[in-house]
Amino acid sequence: MLDGSRPTSAFYFDLSSPLAYLAAERVLHVLAASPTPVEWLPVLARELPGADAFDAFRCEQEREVFRARVAARALELDVQPLRWPDPFPFDSSLAMRVATYAKSIGRTVPFAQAAFRQAFAGGRSLADPDFVLIAAAACEMHPAAVLRGAELRSVAEQLASTTTTAAAMGVSDVPAVVIGEQVFIGEDALEEAAAAPGARTR
Repeated sequence: MLDGSRPTSAFYFDLSSPLAYLAAERVLHVLAASPTPVEWLPVLARELPGADAFDAFRCEQEREVFRARVAARALELDVQPLRWPDPFPFDSSLAMRVATYAKSIGRTVPFAQAAFRQAFAGGRSLADPDFVLIAAAACEMHPAAVLRGAELRSVAEQLASTTTTAAAMGVSDVPAVVIGEQVFIGEDALEEAAAAPGARTR
């Protein structure tokens, strides 16, 4: 979706979200029966109206309860054991610009998967450019091209535009799946999205 139009089937993500990580590990399988390919769209979660603020816990106990819940969900889903980046939350601005650049060259999915795994399976903050570049190298994106692409004004504008369009469509947080006119928010909404009329094979 490079023109701001509404996608038929889409998965919205921000690489800073552990819940989006859990969804990214499953979305291709859960929505495999979709009659149209599911488009992966990077957005800045902090610009969405209802996004979780992972640094806004009222106390340490509340923070640990959240982390334990997400880690337990990872085990339940049989994905790689969750390792928390240090620091967490981290600034995903660079990583999300790289994800947008990756989209422009047709590598959104492999880059996003590699970056999510760097962050939440490897425990590495994507605020560090080195770990972003490691994820990019895993899908054969050249480091120099990645850094140049991330600094392009057109890439920043595309990321901002996609985020604005998503919010206008009703995407209030990530992860989110859009099927036709329906918006499904949350990691645990994938199955509901897969059951939507537009997601079933015609």
